[in-house]
Amino acid sequence: MSRGMSRRSVLATTAAATTAAAASAAAVGSLATATTAHAAPPTLPNGTSKDKVLVVGIDGLRHDVIAAAGAPHLKAMMANGTYGTSLLYANPMAATSSGPGWSTISTGVWPDKHGVKENSFAGKNYGQYPGFLARLAQVRPQLSTYAAVDWKPLDTQGTVTAGADAKLVLDGDRDGYTGHDATIAADTESILRNQNPDVVFAYLGQVDIVGHNLGAASAQYRQAIDVIDGYLGRLVAAIKARPSYATELWTVIVATDHGHTNAGGHGGSSVEERRTFVLAQGPGIAAGATPADTRLVDVAATVFKQLGITPDPAWGLDGKPVQERSTDPFEALYPALAGRVDETGIPAGVLGWTHTGPSGWSVINSAMGTGGVAEWRGWSFATDEFWSRSQRDQSRELNVRSRGIFAVADSDEWDDKASSGPYDSTLVTPAYAVGGKSTVTLDFTTLYRQEGSQSARVLASRNGATPTAVKSYTSDVISQPQSLKLSVPPGATSVSFRFHYTGANNWYWVIDGVKITTS
Repeated sequence: MSRGMSRRSVLATTAAATTAAAASAAAVGSLATATTAHAAPPTLPNGTSKDKVLVVGIDGLRHDVIAAAGAPHLKAMMANGTYGTSLLYANPMAATSSGPGWSTISTGVWPDKHGVKENSFAGKNYGQYPGFLARLAQVRPQLSTYAAVDWKPLDTQGTVTAGADAKLVLDGDRDGYTGHDATIAADTESILRNQNPDVVFAYLGQVDIVGHNLGAASAQYRQAIDVIDGYLGRLVAAIKARPSYATELWTVIVATDHGHTNAGGHGGSSVEERRTFVLAQGPGIAAGATPADTRLVDVAATVFKQLGITPDPAWGLDGKPVQERSTDPFEALYPALAGRVDETGIPAGVLGWTHTGPSGWSVINSAMGTGGVAEWRGWSFATDEFWSRSQRDQSRELNVRSRGIFAVADSDEWDDKASSGPYDSTLVTPAYAVGGKSTVTLDFTTLYRQEGSQSARVLASRNGATPTAVKSYTSDVISQPQSLKLSVPPGATSVSFRFHYTGANNWYWVIDGVKITTS
């Protein structure tokens, strides 16, 4: 399934030479009953935890198609749990394909850390960033863990099954995913019902195959979702049928690795290919919540949280548990978000930008030129769904460490409509009390692309005095955390910060997750 070779072309080279439509239609028709002969489910060590987690990975499930499918069990989980949708990266960080997607889910870090950029798995860095089952084997070896997959690289590359006490590995590319998905569902159901696992990962691949062969807009794709949904229902029912269920605390997580185009396929940068979700139900997870700040890296962090494990900062996780909300000031701006004005390529129903800042924040545009694209005249506040649609393949898709709403100064998009004068805008924070403190630290996440004479500076003002530069950017910073620690001079009682960006038809600067602390 190298990309290189799509899942579709791998299937074509290993299956009988029928037409794609006929093969896929037959596959969907037989999904519910097909089985593959194999040995009985493996015997796991007896579990030791009352906190238990089931993760169901459904390959290539575009979340915006679920509503049009029957999918009663997915929809019940949405009503009873937390359902966060988000958009993936794209190249040059990584392709929207399965190798990077499942590596991101399993490790809880983005591709710039785990190293998997496409389906050859070249550059993988699982030694430093192992999957969550491998991590659990290190820190909680007494847990009983199981993994079942039918895309073999998830085993051979060490992405998912590494660290599991027992595993089932089938070859869907060789044999077809229809029967192997059914086998995984049956074995996992048996293990959940009749044994005592603590953590289970079950992967199901057929939805992705139907997406490749017939497209995400097809009736067969929706039928494939319904079959997999039936498997999910069986797994949940098996958990509830456990004799010890009343004394256990079960969390069920469902996630996908990437989306699909309407015509079928993925790997590129379209919004449809980038669509992902995390759906979780369990103790402490809000019912009916649809947060906008959830990311695909949150699966592993949620597993650890539900097992009572506090991640070591040295693990370098990028994720957070799905029940924890972002607390930066920009998250208060959802009621102010508006639809397009000049960005006519963005669908009219996408509400995703505003010039209204959070309470206490301001934007100074006194040196700003006239005209330009309205949405990006000076610092704006936007969502990934809105901003990354403004222009594909200029690395806006790489804004992975921003969550929810972020601040963006985009001189490139502003200049797409007639304008005069420079792009010159300053984002100003409130003043923060620092009296009696020795240091103040400004933390934030940034995505910055440098070009030409463009400039980006962070300035600090003590007691309202003339701001002085404390940081300048002169080269690209691709979605990384920043931390600026400054001394507090004697007599200073307050400090505010400014983000000053200038440019013409250059690139952009993104700021998110702003946090100020003193010591």
